[in-house]
Amino acid sequence: MERTLIKNLDQQIDQQVMIKGWLHTLRDQKNMQFLIIRDRTGLVQVAHYKKGNLELAQTISTLGTESALTIIGKVVENKVVKLGGLEIQLEELIVENAAEIPLPFEPFGEYLPDQDYRLDWRYLDLRRDINRLIFEVQTTAEQAMREYWIERDFIEMHSPKIMGAPSESGAELFSLPYFETTAYLAQSPQFYKQMAMAAGYERVFEIGPVFRADPSFTSRHMTEFTGVDMEISWIDSHEDVMAFMERWLAFTYQKVLEKHGDAIKETFDVTLTVPSVPFPRITMAEAFDLLEKIGYKLPPEKKFDLDPGAERAIGAHFKETEGADYVFVTDWPFEARPFYHMLDPNNQGITRSFDLLGSGLEVATGAQREHRYEILKTQALAKGLTLEPIESYLNYFRYGTPPHGGFGFGLSRFLMIMLNLSNIREAVYLFRGPTRLSP
Repeated sequence: MERTLIKNLDQQIDQQVMIKGWLHTLRDQKNMQFLIIRDRTGLVQVAHYKKGNLELAQTISTLGTESALTIIGKVVENKVVKLGGLEIQLEELIVENAAEIPLPFEPFGEYLPDQDYRLDWRYLDLRRDINRLIFEVQTTAEQAMREYWIERDFIEMHSPKIMGAPSESGAELFSLPYFETTAYLAQSPQFYKQMAMAAGYERVFEIGPVFRADPSFTSRHMTEFTGVDMEISWIDSHEDVMAFMERWLAFTYQKVLEKHGDAIKETFDVTLTVPSVPFPRITMAEAFDLLEKIGYKLPPEKKFDLDPGAERAIGAHFKETEGADYVFVTDWPFEARPFYHMLDPNNQGITRSFDLLGSGLEVATGAQREHRYEILKTQALAKGLTLEPIESYLNYFRYGTPPHGGFGFGLSRFLMIMLNLSNIREAVYLFRGPTRLSP
């Protein structure tokens, strides 16, 4: 007999079926036992008359919630039952794996323990419908991102995550022994995206792991996360990258809305809307003026940068004045950007770069890259870098590399913004931070 999913039981009235799932709740009464069984598609009530099979009744009485069960029985209509007006009359039960009693915590209980404890038992926490929906949304979003790219002739790449030289700077690097030398975990696929531009691929994307040795314990940082990266050739400026990105993001929202909009509203109380294109843009100089105007004072060390409070203030301003959840902060000073960002020829010391803020949270960084070999060397030296460790990277620009640019985008931060989640630990399957390496 083939398994029937709970959502399809209404098509099997008065027929024998086999369902597989978890014991959600058990009501063990004097003469009757009622098992609420859960699979990935929903819940159903299973009824058992104790005197019909005393041995089976005894087995059921010993079961703990979250036990994995196979149920065989007849589907009947029962208007009294709140779960779809039907139930299964139990004929056979197979205990595939009995849950120990007590559970570390009740995933469907009225009160949940703190998040860190739930992360210790993440597989139980993931059984909650709210968590399943998060990763259903993530799956749809990634599919939409790929669809948009592939329809526009992009090539997907998978770059190495073990590198012989830093991919960005010397900071926030995980190093590891590598035979007779030292290797590093990739902070970004940036250099390899640019190599693809030098190879003439013109349009590439990658979705893959990124590693940052950042000892932060905030609600938005991880030491390993999923990066979404894109690079395109033959651009005129970073505006080309931003224009592409906002349309790509709006397309992704549309696909998620079509498939999950109702569930997102019911589960997260979020009315998902597709962001209007184009997104607002504000230069860094204008952002500093805006912050001064609204009375937000940046810390002294953020002379060329924004802190999280400033990002939230800018996001709140554009939400209030333009109803926009997303805003580009553009034209960052060279002091705040990597050596490979192109300088604006008409604005000394300013790069053709941007950050994308979503609901006041930085979700992406992008730029037009410097593609001219001699200028790139000069900019690297101006940043205090030694050329020898980046020689193989610099070689990409010696034999006809076109103008190009792209962005890096945080998948889990994107889910935080879309679903209004308070902590990035909710938006990642398994969290990695300075003090967490398990499960």
